Amino acid sequence: MYAVIKSGGKQYRVEPGTQLRVEALGAQVGASVCFDEVLLVGAGDAVKVGAPLVAGAQVKGTVISQGRADKVRIFKLRRRKHYQKSQGHRQSYTEVRIDDIQG
Repeated sequence: MYAVIKSGGKQYRVEPGTQLRVEALGAQVGASVCFDEVLLVGAGDAVKVGAPLVAGAQVKGTVISQGRADKVRIFKLRRRKHYQKSQGHRQSYTEVRIDDIQG
C-alpha cells in the first residue's frame, strides 16, 4: 500500500516503513504525527484519487530526528558596478518514519 501526501507545500509518495525528510514540524523526537492531507491512496491495482483529498484517509508516522540541511551559498555579482552580495541559508527539516496508512 502506498499514498501521496502533502506537507509543507510539497508532495511525497510514501509507503509503510519508509523514512523521509519534510519541512520542519513542531513535534518532538519520538512523537507521533498524522498527515491528514492525503491526495492518493493505492494498493495494487486499486487506486483512490481525491478531489482534492481522499475522504477519511490518514498517514501516521513517528518523528525520528530534527535537523538542518547543508548550507546553500548565494552569491550575486554585477560586473563593473562594484556590487557583490554574499548570503547563506540552511533549511530546517524533520525526518519522519511512516508507520501506517489508513484509507
